[in-house]
This record gives sequence, C-alpha cells and structure tokens, in this order.
Amino acid sequence: MSVVRVTDAADPRLADYVSLTDVALRRRLEPEGGLYVAESEKVIRRALAAGHRPRSYLMAQRWLTDLADVVADAERDGVPVFMGEHDVIEGLTGFHLHRGALAAMHRPSLPPLEEVLDGARRVLVLEDVVDHTNVGAVFRSAAALGIDAVLVTPRCADPLYRRSVRVSMGTVFQVPWTRIDPWPGGVDALRALGFTTAALALEEDSVGLDELAAAPPERLALVLGTEGDGLSRRTLATVDLTVRIPMLGGVDSLNVAAAGAVAAWALRVPR
Repeated sequence: MSVVRVTDAADPRLADYVSLTDVALRRRLEPEGGLYVAESEKVIRRALAAGHRPRSYLMAQRWLTDLADVVADAERDGVPVFMGEHDVIEGLTGFHLHRGALAAMHRPSLPPLEEVLDGARRVLVLEDVVDHTNVGAVFRSAAALGIDAVLVTPRCADPLYRRSVRVSMGTVFQVPWTRIDPWPGGVDALRALGFTTAALALEEDSVGLDELAAAPPERLALVLGTEGDGLSRRTLATVDLTVRIPMLGGVDSLNVAAAGAVAAWALRVPR
C-alpha cells in the first residue's frame, strides 16, 4: 500500500483521527480492545519496539523521510500511511500537531498481575490518580529511576490516553504495567507475592523516607494517592506501613508525580 495524501476530513479512512476522544478510541474496536493514539517519532518508535501493532499512520510530509523505515515496514505489512500538510492534519485532529506524526495503535491486552511483577523489586501503585499529565509523569520517572513495574487502580486514569503517552515520552511502553483490581483488596495479592506495601501519607505513625531507605524490604510496593485528597482511609488501614517525605519551608505535600520520583530515587535498588 502506497502513501495516501489526504485533504478531506470526511474521508472515512481517517475516522480514527477525526475529533475522537480517548474514550471513543477505546470503544472503536470493542471488544477486541480498542485503539490509542501515539504522537511523535520517539513515542511511535517506542510503541513499535514494545510490540504494539499499528492500525494506520497520519503524518506531515517531512516525516516520510524521518520515519522512512517505519513507512517502509507499514507498506510491507499493508498498514495505511496517510500524509497531509500541517494545517490539514491540525484541522482533521482538532489540535496543534507540533511533532508532525500520529499513529493509531491497537491496544494490547493487559497482562496478569503475576506476570507484571515477576522478578520485580520496586513497584509503584497509583490509586485513583485522575490527571493524565501526572500519570505520564509518573511513568517517565519510573523508567528513569529504576521502578520495575507500575500498577494502576480501577479508577486511575488510563496510561494509554494521548496526554499520558505524550508526557511519558513513550516510557509507558517500556515500564511493565497493569490494573490491580479490586483495590485496596489487591494489597493481599501483593503480600502473597512477597511485597511489603508502603503508602506515602502524612500519618502520625508514618516513618521517614530516609528511615525506610536505610533498611528497605526486598520487594516493595509504594502506593501514591490521588491529587488533592490523597490516599483513602481504607487503603491506609490495609497497607503494611505509611512513609512520609521530610519537607521544609512549611510545605506539607508534593505533586504526586514529584513525590513518586523522590521516593523512587531514595528507595532505588543498586543496578
């Protein structure tokens, strides 16, 4: 299949890209699993390297050269490659595409918890984190700071939403992750796999991060709470311990992504 120049937003072949929300993309191919959109060369390449399957590509002309190998693979495999000018693509998608390339990717099936945690020693659990930017930032820090896996609770934002993927710089494809359900009942499953669960929270009986880092458990799952309200009382009553990050300047909390990065660094396993 050769590259197809597009000019008309009504072209039915562009339905995956035209004014669709992330929720609509998830449902487009149900029950097979739906789609997500990968934006930028780096993100697209990381998705492909993780084994994700493209359904189609949409890009400005210059990317036919910069992504020549990807385009060649698409043509070999019969995956459509649509090309248009920047203003045309912006009109089709409804947002400014400053990185010039999009891919509609098939959503992979989420792996079971035991598979994701096989061999893992440091894990982050995101409880009801609803901001997609924060989810993406947590994944980027997790990849950079040696976190082995990320678990997201049922009400947590989807790591494969467009903003999450973009903010993560595609690291959502390299850090193993899955949903842990039910929650906080899933704490029992973590214990059964040998994990100590520690919640980042400002509780009276919480231990300092330095204290925990001085003698960390072999396998640790660190639980991060939602923006604003933090962790639920049920979760705090279920985990093994709570831990706090000592802070100065009258500040009592950090953004969830920043807190996760600080804790990940302090509790990292030497590589």
